[in-house]
Amino acid sequence: MLDLKFVRENPEIVKQNIKNKFQDSKLVLVDEVIELDEQNRAAKQEGDALRAERNKLSKQIGALMGQGKKEEAEELKRLVTDASDHLAELEKKESELDEKIKKIMMTIPNIIDPSVPIGKDDSENVEVQRYGEPVVPEFDIPYHAEIMESFDGIDLDSARKVAGNGFYYLMGDIARLHSSVISYARDFMIDRGFTYCIPPFMIRSEVVTGVMSFAEMDAMMYKIEGEDLYLIGTSEHSMIGKFIDTILPESKLPQTLTSYSPCFRKEKGAHGLEERGVYRIHQFEKQEMIVVCKPEESMDWYEKLWQNTVDLFRTLDIPVRTLECCSGDLADLKVKSVDVEAWSPRQKKYFEVGSCSNLGDAQARRLKIRVSGEDGQKYFAHTLNNTVVAPPRMLIAFLENNLQADGTVKIPEALQPYMGGMKALVPKK
Repeated sequence: MLDLKFVRENPEIVKQNIKNKFQDSKLVLVDEVIELDEQNRAAKQEGDALRAERNKLSKQIGALMGQGKKEEAEELKRLVTDASDHLAELEKKESELDEKIKKIMMTIPNIIDPSVPIGKDDSENVEVQRYGEPVVPEFDIPYHAEIMESFDGIDLDSARKVAGNGFYYLMGDIARLHSSVISYARDFMIDRGFTYCIPPFMIRSEVVTGVMSFAEMDAMMYKIEGEDLYLIGTSEHSMIGKFIDTILPESKLPQTLTSYSPCFRKEKGAHGLEERGVYRIHQFEKQEMIVVCKPEESMDWYEKLWQNTVDLFRTLDIPVRTLECCSGDLADLKVKSVDVEAWSPRQKKYFEVGSCSNLGDAQARRLKIRVSGEDGQKYFAHTLNNTVVAPPRMLIAFLENNLQADGTVKIPEALQPYMGGMKALVPKK
């Protein structure tokens, strides 16, 4: 969410940013919110004047009563009553205007970084760099669900009966591999200086609206019926929410946390051929990382965060690339974002396995996450998040890139201690 003062003083910058994000339907909101803000400030000014006048009259009433001038005092009392009635109307108007302004301000997108490429959608995202050599083996690589089935490692039919489409049972070695990847990712991030945390898996609506846009909320979140609670779509939400309505001493920054959680998502949209199995699902587990820092440090942390994911995937022998998200592919709160994509030897292309985002002070402004500087001045923190690993989708990349011609799956050295020393998975059929 932008600073209203910034919008008021820089309407053309805000409008150009909206155009750069190809959200022209929101252009009218800029003038609308500026007009509402003028009305609101005028109402507040009138209200302040009325309060001052009322206080002045009240003091005069006391003096007149002390002098025995009851008739004059009663006249002033009527003026005080009229002022109070008008003030109540103004306060109601202010409240209504505040709500309208807040709703619009939460819809106007954040100002993107000048380095973000301009483009309409994800088809115009820009490749930045590749890490590792993409390999296409001479043998055919089965669909990931078929690889899992060869190890008796997945049961989609039973899950469909129990919970419907978009769920799964992982079994045996595949389930162990899944848990091992999560544990390895946890320790990987701890070794890089992050504090490990297991957060709440449900959050209140004020946190949801603080960390994401209304469009994202509608597309992703599951609401708990009858309660002000939502199942988290990613632990980033509850991790950033941890700092809601706090003032952090500057000396305590940066806050660097890595968290484990299950994630729950509606995943509205198409479910094509490549989205069967465990590619696009309603429930999965993930290791996440978040940073709360000073504004001048956020871009440095942005570079460090996505590099962590690249480094982790390379230790597991998975080629990856980074893809700069264009303006039209950025969610409204994001300043800058990069996707990490893993190589799929079966599809002979890369696919998304994680996303790193710098949100500037947008989440902090919504959630009132402030920093107290050494000079005593308070300012909004910057927040960032990045996927370490989301194993169901990451497992696809792992299995395809480590599959051998005989059907076994090689276990990279870094993961072997988490798999009880196993060097390879051997198919059962």
